[in-house]
Amino acid sequence: MSAQCEIGARAGAGAPLNRFERWLTLWVFLCIVAGIVAGQIAPAPFQWLGRLEVAQVNLPVGLLIWVMIIPMLIKVDFGALHEVRRHVRGIGVTLFVNWLVKPFSMALLGWIFIRHLFAPWLPAAQLDSYVAGLILLAAAPCTAMVFVWSRLSGGDPLFTLSQVALNDTIMVFAFAPVVGLLLGMSAIQVPWSTLLFSVLMYIVIPLVLAQLGRRRLLARGQAHFDAVVARIGPWSMAALLATLVLLFAFQGEAIERQPLVIVLLAVPILIQVLFNAALAYGLNRLAGEQHAIACPSALIGASNFFELAVAAAISLFGFASGAALATVVGVLVEVPVMLLVVRLVNSTRGWYERGPRQANT
Repeated sequence: MSAQCEIGARAGAGAPLNRFERWLTLWVFLCIVAGIVAGQIAPAPFQWLGRLEVAQVNLPVGLLIWVMIIPMLIKVDFGALHEVRRHVRGIGVTLFVNWLVKPFSMALLGWIFIRHLFAPWLPAAQLDSYVAGLILLAAAPCTAMVFVWSRLSGGDPLFTLSQVALNDTIMVFAFAPVVGLLLGMSAIQVPWSTLLFSVLMYIVIPLVLAQLGRRRLLARGQAHFDAVVARIGPWSMAALLATLVLLFAFQGEAIERQPLVIVLLAVPILIQVLFNAALAYGLNRLAGEQHAIACPSALIGASNFFELAVAAAISLFGFASGAALATVVGVLVEVPVMLLVVRLVNSTRGWYERGPRQANT
């Protein structure tokens, strides 16, 4: 193993959930309440913040989203891409689920639940927007949190790094076409210029800045890199929570009228997570991959790069849109549901290893 890969494995593998991350769902819920209350008590400051836009991009939110995304992207080691050759079958399953199953199955679930089964209980004017938010959520494979899920399930750290690096590379080129295609198939008008601008603002530029920063930090030694990453890591969650307060300050009135909306939006997201995790886990077993490969492969397919989804939804449809709300519901359910998936893959290891002969490393 090269020195670069050893560095990447240590930096990217992540650590078990800390106390703050373990209670992320609670913090998100509290931010929802705080945003709704603040928006009702003092609407003027939030309306002023909402008007700070350039080219349809809200400047406060744009800044917060960069603070969210860049610390996560610094952890991604594109030097680990060559590791995909060691587990071609596992990578193949990951790419199949992430790019050929996940976005399309979510579009189908949105059509079934939002447009039909739950339509009588949802505001008719927001149905298209809710579906769009679900599609944006599913079209962005997880980046940072998958390191944590992989660690908790005993996943291979180099495989985790390589699949994240490969997915991020593909996302630069595929996110806009996939989202555009599915929105068009769902009869939702595609603002292509805004969509492409969102890819530039929230994928390409942060990725370039993060990798330049990563190089500079590693040039000063692994210890310096680890210390800086640990120091800036909390910035991501703080910026996410601040964004949620702003978003729900605008969404508050609609949520007060129909609190059931959040519960209904969570249903297709929950089904999506469990379906994709089971599919990737089962396909890896059929392919004969090791359990340590199947876990991160299943977990990246189940989780989402929700920071990007929130950013794109706000850019495309605005703060007060159903799309923005749908992506935030994804944040709300992410941690508890992914911890459930981690527990399931850990508890079924014996069953998994009694399956087809696993590939040799």
